[in-house]
Amino acid sequence: MTISTAYSRDLGDELRRLRESSTGLTGRALAVQLGWDPSKVSNIEHGRARASEIDLVQYLTLCGKDVDFFEEFRRRYRHAFDLYFVQVPDNLRTIAMTESLATKITTYDVLLMPGLLQTVPYAQELFIERGIETPENIKKGIDLRVERQAIMRRPNRPECVFYIHELALQMRLGSAQVMEEQYLRLLHRTHTLRIVPASAMKAALLSKCALYEFEKAPPVAFSATDSAMVFAQDPAALERTRKVFKRLDALALDQEQSRRKLAEYVSRLREDSNGPRTDLA
Repeated sequence: MTISTAYSRDLGDELRRLRESSTGLTGRALAVQLGWDPSKVSNIEHGRARASEIDLVQYLTLCGKDVDFFEEFRRRYRHAFDLYFVQVPDNLRTIAMTESLATKITTYDVLLMPGLLQTVPYAQELFIERGIETPENIKKGIDLRVERQAIMRRPNRPECVFYIHELALQMRLGSAQVMEEQYLRLLHRTHTLRIVPASAMKAALLSKCALYEFEKAPPVAFSATDSAMVFAQDPAALERTRKVFKRLDALALDQEQSRRKLAEYVSRLREDSNGPRTDLA
């Protein structure tokens, strides 16, 4: 049985956008031109069915693409349904689409704020302190991060649970104002925040990870480093990720305790500053 993956949905959506921009045809009209059943086009474009090489040749030829384009797309498409898939960190289409389609997102961060909750000043300081990006790439990275955060403002936004180790609160980037604004962003009530207290230091041994769940597709486990992003749908990987979050659920403060802990950090910043800051109270 073919299992839909994050990458098959990404590449299927790439085909859909190519159809719309190159031919102006609807999926049904394209199916008529190819002599296919309309459901075949729909399933391929939604990443639910694997297109054969002949299917890809016919589809891409009708879209006006040449053999070089076909070979490049085929090279990527052969991995579309792999249960483990690795991408370079600067290719954010697959992760952005995964976040956009998810009905529930659960993440754990050890030293940094979750990307979906980072403020622009915090993200900028993060890129600068890492010291491996050019100024142009820093701006691009921040812009893409802000675009991805749009899902948090949707009426039908995914249910989000963010586990954050207290070490991330202690990791100061930029000025006190940058950190205060970041702490206040965490306090927004569009998500569930669970802080893993500093006393649970061994939880810092657990790697940063995420679990994406969907209404009509298998869940995806995700992890990332500076070198690679890994998407996994293998049952063993999913079970291991669920064990991580079960462990974190036992260690983390509850929602109200987490909010109080975060308020303590805001208070400390204000106490350390030169007088009260009523503008952010």
